[in-house]
Amino acid sequence: MSARTARTRLLAATTVALAALALTACDNGKGVRDEGPSAASHSSSQPTGSTAAGGTRAKPAGETGGSTAAPKSTTTPGTTTAGTSGGSGSSGKNGSGTSATRNPACNGANTKTTATEVSRPLNHLLLTVTNTGAKNCDLTGYPIARFGEAQSVPPVAESTHPQAVVTLAPGESGYAGILLSAADGSGGNGYTAKTLVVGFAKGSGATPALPAKGVYVDDKLTVTYWQQSLDDALAY
Repeated sequence: MSARTARTRLLAATTVALAALALTACDNGKGVRDEGPSAASHSSSQPTGSTAAGGTRAKPAGETGGSTAAPKSTTTPGTTTAGTSGGSGSSGKNGSGTSATRNPACNGANTKTTATEVSRPLNHLLLTVTNTGAKNCDLTGYPIARFGEAQSVPPVAESTHPQAVVTLAPGESGYAGILLSAADGSGGNGYTAKTLVVGFAKGSGATPALPAKGVYVDDKLTVTYWQQSLDDALAY
C-alpha cells in the first residue's frame, strides 16, 4: 500500500471520529438526560435552616413557636406598674358623708364652755365653746346636756346637722342652742334645774354655770348640733 493511500484512510477515519463526538455533544435533551448536580452536591448546598428529617422545617435561631416576641414595656415615668398615678390620693370621708376630722377633738380640757339664757327665741339657752388651746380642734356631734338630777339627756334636732365639721382655731368659738321648754306651755313634766353638765363626743366634759335662779325645762327639751355660727345655733 502506498503512503498516499494510508494518509487518505487515516484522514477519513479521523473525520468520522470527530463527527461522532460532535453528534454526541449536541444530543443533550434528545435521548441523553442531564441529571444535574449530584445528590451529595445538592445536599451540601442546602442552608442550615432547611427541612429536617421527618418533614418538619427547622426554625432559624431566634425564631420561637411561630409567634412574634412580646413588645417591650413602655412604663411612663411617675406611674406605678399597674398604670396608676404615683401621686398622693385625695382625702377620704367618714360614714356620715362629711370630711373626716383632722384635728384633736374639742372637749373640756382644751376649751371653755359657757351657758347663756337668751331673750330670743323664747325659752332658749345658748352654749358657747371657746378654744383655749394652742392648736385647732374639731367640735363634733352635739352637746350631751344633763340638767340637774335628770336620768336622761335631751335628743338632738337632726335638721340642724352641719354641712361640715366645726373646726375652732385658738380663740375661736362654736355654738349650740338648747330649747328648754315649749313656748306655748304644751310641755309636761317640767322642773327647774340649777346645774348643767355638758359632755363632748370625745374627752372630758364641762360644767358651765346656769343663772342663779336656774332654768325651767320640760319634756320638749332639745339640743342642736354644734354650729360654726351663733345664728345657726339659735335658728331652731
